[in-house]
Amino acid sequence: MPLPPDRLKGSIPPLLTPFRNGEVDYDTYARLVQMQIDQGSHGVLVTGTTSEPASLTTEERNRLVSHTIEVVKGRVPVIAATGSQSIWETKILTEHAAKAGADALLIVTPYYTRPPQRGMVAYYLDVMHGIDLPWMIYHIPGRAAIDVKIDTVKELKDKSPNFVGMKHASLDLDFVTECFATVGPDFRIFVGLEELSFPMMAIGACGLMNAVGNLRPRVLSDMCEAIWRGDLKTAQDLHHRLHGLNKAIFYDTNPIPIKYMAKRLGIIPRNEHRLPMVPATPELEKRLDAVLAKAGLLPAEAAE
Repeated sequence: MPLPPDRLKGSIPPLLTPFRNGEVDYDTYARLVQMQIDQGSHGVLVTGTTSEPASLTTEERNRLVSHTIEVVKGRVPVIAATGSQSIWETKILTEHAAKAGADALLIVTPYYTRPPQRGMVAYYLDVMHGIDLPWMIYHIPGRAAIDVKIDTVKELKDKSPNFVGMKHASLDLDFVTECFATVGPDFRIFVGLEELSFPMMAIGACGLMNAVGNLRPRVLSDMCEAIWRGDLKTAQDLHHRLHGLNKAIFYDTNPIPIKYMAKRLGIIPRNEHRLPMVPATPELEKRLDAVLAKAGLLPAEAAE
């Protein structure tokens, strides 16, 4: 499935899930989607890691996908993250997203079970049987406890015509170069770790799927567009401008810091989580306030 050069690229932030008294706050979520469009994001990613999908029911995940598609109305691509530990849940989520009108799928490696590479190949081919949407692997070995090998990428590319790329949330930059060498430069690789945004795009990644996009969508889209036009100095400057925020994302387990900062900036009304995730501690709040103040997003006295 050859993709047009301008399809599936750029900054596609993984949206957080706002909760209100234990329930998904769909009205606030709709405003988050609109904010991404207003601030120039090139798409939105639904129910990725930042959305706390492990704390959502299958029905809630499906409703978030449908809700996003309704709000977006075709203005930007909607990527649905439909992976799970269970193949049956993955199939339910994937089939719903395809029927609902998602533009592409992002399917995390089956975590916890730590299957062999041949098991992963069989898993993805089975999940995608009869579905012709473009799909990508979500490669996040730090959470899933499994690495995707280059040979696995090649085998899937050979056997699944609509396998078009991956979100690569790993520090292994050489893996990206090897992917392009093995399956070609048109393979879509999205950066999944904030600290590698500029470096990975500089060697050919097509865009970003970064949690920090919940706070600063415009800066991320500007960075992508600067790289596309060959303005590396501007892209470097934007990358360095985001450095403090990028580091702060991982002061605690994502999305604990991002939700607090989003609340602090008035993007969401509360930084509520579902167990076992919990809100930021007072000590972490103070540390994050300092980051926001240094970034010029809060007055300096907020860090005191």
